[in-house]
Amino acid sequence: MKTIIITGITLLTSFFSMLSPTKREETRIPVCHGGNDMSAMAADPAFQQLHKAPLPFTYTGAGEMIKFSTPDGQSANGFLLKSKKASNKWLLVYQEWWGLNDNIKQEAEKFYNDLSDVNVLAVDMYDGKVATEPAEAGKLMQGADKNRLTSIMKGAIAYAGPKAEFASVGWCFGGMLSLQSAMLEGKQAKGCVMYYGRPEQDVEKLKTLQTDVLGIFGSRDKGISPESVKQFEENMQKAGEKVTVKMYDAGHGFANPSNPVYDKEATADAYKLALGYLKDKLKA
Repeated sequence: MKTIIITGITLLTSFFSMLSPTKREETRIPVCHGGNDMSAMAADPAFQQLHKAPLPFTYTGAGEMIKFSTPDGQSANGFLLKSKKASNKWLLVYQEWWGLNDNIKQEAEKFYNDLSDVNVLAVDMYDGKVATEPAEAGKLMQGADKNRLTSIMKGAIAYAGPKAEFASVGWCFGGMLSLQSAMLEGKQAKGCVMYYGRPEQDVEKLKTLQTDVLGIFGSRDKGISPESVKQFEENMQKAGEKVTVKMYDAGHGFANPSNPVYDKEATADAYKLALGYLKDKLKA
């Protein structure tokens, strides 16, 4: 009996010793932005290392900060770029785990300039807090209460009004929120783009979607694995929903210019794909 136990331990030890350092690191990183594990994951050093501190940047473009009411009796903030013509088309933009920083404002303006007659609202999910270091962002994400996040999204949807038609886009933490937002929008949802955010895997929740989804991911992402994306595709099929997945040969955060894994070509192609999708969903 002792011989069997020792042999088993030896085999397990040999297996893990054969893994490359990179592979061993991947086994320690939890699935990105995962439901009840969000707090623990945000505190994980391996996960934090996937997000390098953003380069200093100051936004000097158009738009204004606004406040809107939330169902929990509080108020929330957003960065609004209002359509020059009266429009019921809205793009909700969801931040990375850093917060509503100047980079997100610039991304919001980019979509605003390239979309016709669409109101663009970048939603502040951290109530005014913005991080500049991974550990700091981890603490903010750890402290993000799920009920408060939902209330902020509902407040943004209500701010646009009952006649609004929505599409949403977000990156990383915001990629997850973009999908959650689409489910909250109900029949007002017209489109959803999620960049390397944690996919919802609950089939019953996915059945509530009233729009298809465009998912943009990286095959070398150590937080959102290709396996979890494949599972998402399968669960969307079970739910009777449509998802289009574009997988790039890139890592987590590849579309952020301040990230060391930034991939210029993949970013340009992904933006072209997302923009074409959004134009089609938000056309008059």
